[in-house]
Amino acid sequence: MAAEPAPANHDETRLHELGYAQELARRMSGFSNFAVSFTIISILSGCLTLYGFGLNTGGPVVIVWGWPIVGLLTLMVGLAMAEVCSSFPTAGGLYYWAAKLARRNAAAWSWFTGWFNFLGQVAVTAGIDFGAAFFLNAFLNLQFGFDATPGNTILLFGIILVVHGLLNTFGVRLVARLNDISVWWHVIGVLIIVLVLAFVPDQHQSASFVFGHFVNNTGWASTLYVCLLGLLLAQYTLTGYDASAHMTEETHDAARSGPRGIVMSIVVSLIAGWVLLIGLTFAIQSYESATGTATAVPPAQIFIDAVGSTGGKLLLLIAIGAQLFCGMSSVTANSRMIYAFSRDGALPASAFWHRVNKRTRTPTNAVWLAAGGAFVLGLPYLWNNTAYAAVTSIAVIGLYIAYVLPTFLRLRQGDAFERGPWHLGRWSKIVGTIAVVWVGIITILFMLPQVNPITVTTFNYTPIAVLVVLGFAGIWWATSARRWFKGPKVQGTPEELAAIERDLEVI
Repeated sequence: MAAEPAPANHDETRLHELGYAQELARRMSGFSNFAVSFTIISILSGCLTLYGFGLNTGGPVVIVWGWPIVGLLTLMVGLAMAEVCSSFPTAGGLYYWAAKLARRNAAAWSWFTGWFNFLGQVAVTAGIDFGAAFFLNAFLNLQFGFDATPGNTILLFGIILVVHGLLNTFGVRLVARLNDISVWWHVIGVLIIVLVLAFVPDQHQSASFVFGHFVNNTGWASTLYVCLLGLLLAQYTLTGYDASAHMTEETHDAARSGPRGIVMSIVVSLIAGWVLLIGLTFAIQSYESATGTATAVPPAQIFIDAVGSTGGKLLLLIAIGAQLFCGMSSVTANSRMIYAFSRDGALPASAFWHRVNKRTRTPTNAVWLAAGGAFVLGLPYLWNNTAYAAVTSIAVIGLYIAYVLPTFLRLRQGDAFERGPWHLGRWSKIVGTIAVVWVGIITILFMLPQVNPITVTTFNYTPIAVLVVLGFAGIWWATSARRWFKGPKVQGTPEELAAIERDLEVI
């Protein structure tokens, strides 16, 4: 899969061949590129924030066995994406790939891939920071009596998004450094939590409970249906690795580092996440206490029941720190996708969202669109108890449709596909086919009702959010964009690209 080391200017040369100037600062190493995706996957975010959902929707057996099953299928999606990423290392990522891989109607494929990616990116940012707000509210409630009400959670959600917007405004160097720290925070944090939960509690659940106990508190009678719904915990956690593709214009040796970042972030998360889920489930002292916690955060209650109030709060802080790192990285990746999509005129007011801050060489306006859009998606929690699960479903559906459309188009190209230096060889077809089939299944699955009876407070509004965005994009395409959107634009001749780069030099 590997080739000889590339010359120092190969990244810029390849970017010029793809039609773009080097507007963003290329300062990230391959490790930093991996760190962004690993941080956004964030097993201490997704695994823990949806753990309560898992406890009620299938219980331990679905939590523990759903993880490796979903993880291996997700790896197929990631491998197929990585191969395409190696051919087209641009910040536009998925929608750019769709345009270049489509045999016909390239602009339409690009348009809808980009809009699904936009929806998924905004939703995953909302899901991550909303989860962080849940956990922070639980800690503040335990420590200071700050009640875990919907209003308080939304307040914390907004504050966290503002902080992440400000961090991303300071430039890629700060974010890259924090992402590097985040990798070790996650790895060491998981080890600490698992070891503490393994050795401190006086008692643990049996292996038969952890690996075989089924729970159904959804109101649905079908065991199979509930088990399938419970896969959301794993599938939501294993999202966001397209960040490695979106950060390629800021990464050295992008045609190799981007694909490696995608694949390794999934593999490392798959292993570490399974260890975390098994350790947490063994440490449950009382199922009723975990599912009925007043803090609305079952892992926090499990920590406290297992190791006491002080120890539980310290473990909770480790999780909160990881979630805050995760949200910061999600805003980063989201803003790069917005920057690239608006660079090609596909968002309303594209010229504004594409604007690059000359001092920091970052798309500052896109950062704030990412944060603001995420806040809007989280607002229904004020009146809908299942809003968080809906946000995570929206993230999964939006992202995975965008992930798999370029793979589908790549399969249609067959041997005509021009591989990059990182590729799957003879395994491309089987891996890509598995990826397409799996995404088709989860797209339908996570739009279905999650709780019975269906009321205003339990309604899964995922289909509405998806249809609103898809409807907007579809109507805009039919009435206007199909006449002027031609897919990714070429910014100019080599001389014009060089002029753009000179204008953006930091003084």
